[in-house]
Amino acid sequence: MGIRTGAQYIAGLKSRQPEVWMAGKRLTDVVSEPVFQQPIKEIAKLYDMQHDPDHRDSITHICEETGERVSNAFLIPKTFEDLRARRALFETWSKENFGLMGRTPDFLNVTVSSMASNAAFFEKYNSDWAKNIQNYYRHIRDNDVFLTHAIVNPQNDRSKASSEQKETFTHLGLVEETPEGIIVSGAKMLATLAPITDEVIVYSFPGFKPGDEKHALAFAIPIDTPGLRIICREPMQDGKRPLFDHPLASRFEEMDALLVFHDVLVPWERVFMHSNVEAANQLYSQTGLSQSTHQNGVRGLTKLSFAMEIAAKLADAIGVDGYLNVQTQLGELVQSVEIIKALLHVAEYEYETTPHGEVVPAGVPLETIRGMLPKMYPRAIEIMQTIGAGGLLMMPSGKDFESAELRDDMERYYGGRTGVTSYDRIRLFKLAWDLCGEAFGQRLVQYERYYSGDPVRKLGMFYSKFKKGHDFALVEGALSGAMKAEQSPVEELTQS
Repeated sequence: MGIRTGAQYIAGLKSRQPEVWMAGKRLTDVVSEPVFQQPIKEIAKLYDMQHDPDHRDSITHICEETGERVSNAFLIPKTFEDLRARRALFETWSKENFGLMGRTPDFLNVTVSSMASNAAFFEKYNSDWAKNIQNYYRHIRDNDVFLTHAIVNPQNDRSKASSEQKETFTHLGLVEETPEGIIVSGAKMLATLAPITDEVIVYSFPGFKPGDEKHALAFAIPIDTPGLRIICREPMQDGKRPLFDHPLASRFEEMDALLVFHDVLVPWERVFMHSNVEAANQLYSQTGLSQSTHQNGVRGLTKLSFAMEIAAKLADAIGVDGYLNVQTQLGELVQSVEIIKALLHVAEYEYETTPHGEVVPAGVPLETIRGMLPKMYPRAIEIMQTIGAGGLLMMPSGKDFESAELRDDMERYYGGRTGVTSYDRIRLFKLAWDLCGEAFGQRLVQYERYYSGDPVRKLGMFYSKFKKGHDFALVEGALSGAMKAEQSPVEELTQS
């Protein structure tokens, strides 16, 4: 089939009935549910862009294996140009939603592509695992599948390993092996957009210990697989709020969910790993998952740029960007954007080539982005809140503009600097409030903080890897130079 249209994506959602729970109620039609309607439309627009003549050739390509047009998310880069072609997809899609949707289809499609291109890692442990991940890559590529993932254990007793929890299958684990496949039970989070996706892939971060074998799993199944329950968090919006009052929350709400597996059968052909602690601990580092970090970096740059622009427009609208303290804050945001932009370029231009010929962005600049964005984005929101100040709390509703009796007061007391009407100022402030004040915006801050996992742990791992691979040549040069200078006879200096 190759690339899907938005209509085909929606038809796929209508053809399934996953077990979705929200606010104590089981949903039987996610497409008609108000909370999901606008996000579904936003995802459908991305699929339609693949067919748009203005974007098609820059975000898709003809697959050499099938002859069909497929997304650039499935491109296994062999050259710098391939890397840039995939960057074009990340950029185009993230700009469509201002970087606010962290789990658009390209993210996990790139992840699976990276796993498949590193099938040699799976081969070391089990030839079937290698074959399965490659076949699964072809399946999602040829059918343009939209995936969610669940890779984090629920926060029960975090002081204990998975095998030490109060109940054996609190964390997702293998119950038994059968001729048809493995039976799994337990829970995983944080499955973003799960109710409106096609399938789910499960794997884990490193950190398994001996005894955790039953929890060392990697597999993928359709989202409507019997026994799989999706428990949604409380919605940030009800799907009925006016777009004027909530221009972002009404469009880009990404539902997060806990996935509960009640004796779910995973067919053998969908199992990529099981019962192997060593393999599970190395999966992340040995399967090229930095390729998805590239997507995250591009999306993060768009999101940070969006926040910076809103902050700058807020300051301009009320005439405070002439003050030095405000200029300093806005200058900080501009420099943050430029730092991430520069790191992305460095990662791409200093690409590395794996032993099997895959081109990957340089790891150190990408990991630096992953370390800095969780600090830069919350800072951007803080600056936006500071600039908007009490004005963010005093916004009327769109309905107030429809009242003839309020018209004069609205224009007189809600206007901005000269040239900025009350209507324009309020629209801008509502945009800002959605991002920096509403539950929707606060979820985005928390999401960015923990997008790549525990930032403290990640930074520690980053330094440990740096230390292991760094030769400290500058320090060694300084020490050896000092020794040579000390050993040089003073006479040489006086004679010269």
